[in-house]
Amino acid sequence: MDNGGPGMSLLHAVAFVDHQKAQVLQFDAGQVLSHKVHEHVQATRQHGSGVRAEHEFFGQVCDALAGIAEVWVVGGHTGLADFRHYVEKHRPAAAKHLIGFEVVDHPTDNELVALGRKRFLERERAARGPAPG
Repeated sequence: MDNGGPGMSLLHAVAFVDHQKAQVLQFDAGQVLSHKVHEHVQATRQHGSGVRAEHEFFGQVCDALAGIAEVWVVGGHTGLADFRHYVEKHRPAAAKHLIGFEVVDHPTDNELVALGRKRFLERERAARGPAPG
């Protein structure tokens, strides 16, 4: 039995992603672990630097999700679409672990965890199939 000490692995997570920050909330039945990723903004006028910075940031988000079996990704419409495109194009291995995407408007941590638990429960029920009647 895992007591929640170092090395513990929580298999489910919900991640809120936009263009400047991401919050990853890993959870199981009894606990929640939070990890935040912030874009490191550097003042520069180079052409294309915004895209490069966004790609670096999205890469850091993917790194933060490494080792999590299933992640439900939420965020605003544009940030979510851009992150999804980045992952599918540049991080196909990570994309396999992103099981759903949903547009939401700045939920609290508790709302994020509740949404994640709900979505994973729905998936588990769907995977079991219809109840015998």
